[in-house]
Amino acid sequence: MKKGAFTLCADIASEGMRLDLFISKALSQQSRSGIAQLIKKGLVQVSGQDCKTGYRIKAGDIVTGFFPPAQPGTYLPEPIPLVIVHEDDHMLVVNKPPGLVVHPAPGHYTGTLVNALLYHCPDLKGIGGEIRPGIVHRLDKDTSGLMVVAKDEKTHQALSTQFKSRLVTKEYLALTHGLWKENSGRIFLPIGRHPSDRKKMSVHSPKGRPSETLWGIENQFHGLSLVRANLKTGRTHQIRVHFAAVHHPIVGDPVYSNPKLISRLSPEIRGVLKDVNRQMLHAKHLAFTHPETKKAMSFDSELPEDMALVMQRLSKIKALKD
Repeated sequence: MKKGAFTLCADIASEGMRLDLFISKALSQQSRSGIAQLIKKGLVQVSGQDCKTGYRIKAGDIVTGFFPPAQPGTYLPEPIPLVIVHEDDHMLVVNKPPGLVVHPAPGHYTGTLVNALLYHCPDLKGIGGEIRPGIVHRLDKDTSGLMVVAKDEKTHQALSTQFKSRLVTKEYLALTHGLWKENSGRIFLPIGRHPSDRKKMSVHSPKGRPSETLWGIENQFHGLSLVRANLKTGRTHQIRVHFAAVHHPIVGDPVYSNPKLISRLSPEIRGVLKDVNRQMLHAKHLAFTHPETKKAMSFDSELPEDMALVMQRLSKIKALKD
């Protein structure tokens, strides 16, 4: 298999989905626009045939594609708007919107947070590496919320040490399926690459690493729960994998949630969720020690518009029914 190649098999739940949307949902770190470029370049086929981005998926379709090798050091600044929560000479804290890829990857070299950061802070190049300049930690493409970015190598190393030493507080809000039996708890399950699907993470990996998530209920609706998650470790897809493992996957998660769960909800709730097109996960709170001043830094972020609207509508339904 060529480096960067992928193969996807469409099931009945994907029937009728656009080709570019189907691939971007399956490969959660790739943006839809980046996938569209691959298709236009002829690097994607459906059952051996070239197709357009608007091709409608059929159950049983085999979608194959290839990402060209990465080209480190060629990423260019782009005037992409940034929501900056804090900035000083050493770092900045940004509020990442859903849908924005954090750093360039094979098949997606533009339109990322890194491209935006290079435009805002031209001196970032080389800090922490050419591919991820300034990036200390990351969020999935469709996860929104707070991220800290280092402006110099010393700050980058110091912040990275805080993350590795578990001295950083990271708190998220997630809308999950089901009503949890307890009000709070702890999930301690190892996470590693899925045994058969290398695009996914799993608690059943033979090489899983210790992973811990603390959780608490914020609110409950009819078949759904708003849950606060505090990460004690920082594994890839940790909250998404842990919540799915205890049978409470995140609403809208294209990888770890079963679309059939939506059909079990009431018509009113299904109506609220009909336009959800990403996992309802938001990095709400971030706290750490400023490497230079040694002061405690703490930041909070409001829910993005799409998630806030869902919560508002769910609250109205709950008020009418309870």
